[in-house]
Amino acid sequence: MKPLPPKSQRSLVKLGSDISVARRKRGFRLQDMSDATGFSIGALRRLEAGHPGSSIGMLCEVMRTLGEDNRLYNLIDISDDATGLALDTKKLPKRVRSSKDKFKDGF
Repeated sequence: MKPLPPKSQRSLVKLGSDISVARRKRGFRLQDMSDATGFSIGALRRLEAGHPGSSIGMLCEVMRTLGEDNRLYNLIDISDDATGLALDTKKLPKRVRSSKDKFKDGF
């Protein structure tokens, strides 16, 4: 596996740490999380450590178990994607020219 850029590594470590804190705040032991999700304790430890090989499916199940699956569902909400909307706006033509063919059909 190719090493991740430092910023991506920091993001995964923070995500894993946040998952660990959320689990412990809810009083879940790693064994409880393992029983609820079906993932091994070792796999859950790797997720909480920010290991880049952890699967998105595991993340989804852990978030669901923590009652936070709505956050994952809305992680990249295209209706609130400022970058995507700005890029769409940049693609708009600078000028709209009328077409004689448009008016033949009564428009």
